[in-house]
Amino acid sequence: MKYAVVLGDGMADYRMPRLGHRTPLQYAHKPNIDYLAANGEIGIVRTIPEGLSPGSDTANLSVMGYDPKKYYTGRSPLEAVSMGVELTDTDLAFRCNLVTLDIDGDYESAVMADYSSDEISTSESAELIDELNRQLSSDTVRFHAGISYRHCMVWHGGSGTRKLTPPHDILGKRIAPYMPSGDNSDMFIGLMKKSHEILAGHPVNKSRVSRGLRPANSIWLWGEGRKPALPGFAGKYGLSGSVIAAVDLIKGIGICAGLDIVEVEGATGNINTNFRGKAEAALKELKNGKDFVYIHIEAPDECGHRFEIENKVKSIELIDELVVGTLLEGLADYDDFGIMVLPDHPTPLSLRTHTADPVPYVIYRKSCSKPSGVAGYDEFEAQKTGIFIEHGHKLMDRFLQK
Repeated sequence: MKYAVVLGDGMADYRMPRLGHRTPLQYAHKPNIDYLAANGEIGIVRTIPEGLSPGSDTANLSVMGYDPKKYYTGRSPLEAVSMGVELTDTDLAFRCNLVTLDIDGDYESAVMADYSSDEISTSESAELIDELNRQLSSDTVRFHAGISYRHCMVWHGGSGTRKLTPPHDILGKRIAPYMPSGDNSDMFIGLMKKSHEILAGHPVNKSRVSRGLRPANSIWLWGEGRKPALPGFAGKYGLSGSVIAAVDLIKGIGICAGLDIVEVEGATGNINTNFRGKAEAALKELKNGKDFVYIHIEAPDECGHRFEIENKVKSIELIDELVVGTLLEGLADYDDFGIMVLPDHPTPLSLRTHTADPVPYVIYRKSCSKPSGVAGYDEFEAQKTGIFIEHGHKLMDRFLQK
């Protein structure tokens, strides 16, 4: 028996006037996923437990079968693990975005123009992180380069609690109300201000501006947490498995769960990713003996944050054609297989950030295929079945029939 999860990050949404008052899932042409819904189980699942912030960290933990209320220790430590950063029990890790601020005056008057600096290249961002380490690192603070705009800062011996806001939640807004607050907030604000002084005139950013690209002219710190400890997926479910993703967060969850991480050439974390390559890598893992694959696609979420309506629809269609379609073709030769498709959370275009609304899921099993009574896969067809999974971390048990 082979199992595949296709996680379309942020795929769920609200009705959009420009889409004829339909959601992107309703509007998109997705015959493969609609087939699964029409011949499998479709329902609604709450992936974000009440009281927790809606994010890909908590939501993917749920989908992978881990109760976030029990195991969540923060977003950044999961990313740090993927990046090979060694964390001690006394370390605090922080997500360190390279962002574009529109500044006309002092730092606090700036506006968050872009949380990704036009999705700065990994090679460019590595130069900037190196420069920050040369000028800002110390015995207690160190920066670690990741992919594109996503990086990490580790505070050795860090303590206290504070409020730190994700930059994708404040696009187009003045940053003053969202600056770090709480314990040691002056330290964080100081690092962010100094980073602007260092980065604004850096040759990498001068080159970007000359090419019509946004400069990565500041860091933004958020998502703090300590070293996580998850029980192994193999021990929990009796299955060997692999994770296929372009973003460090999902890789980190996989590593902590004892799953293998598969790198795919051309996997980017945006709509230009190698959709088919991810599916082909998953099929190769299953052919080589793995029981379970978890395929994460970031593109719909990025499009939601950036208010790219057409691209969000397109990303769903590419997931359907190049990921789900390729999987179904490759899995057809197995006597039995299961495939589950869902978002981790909604990223509504109208809000440009995550919400905690329950999301639609579909589970299809070759040996149990039968008409479900729904027309296809979307937020509203899923509601018609009356199936609601209150605790998201139990969905994996349902999928694996444990």
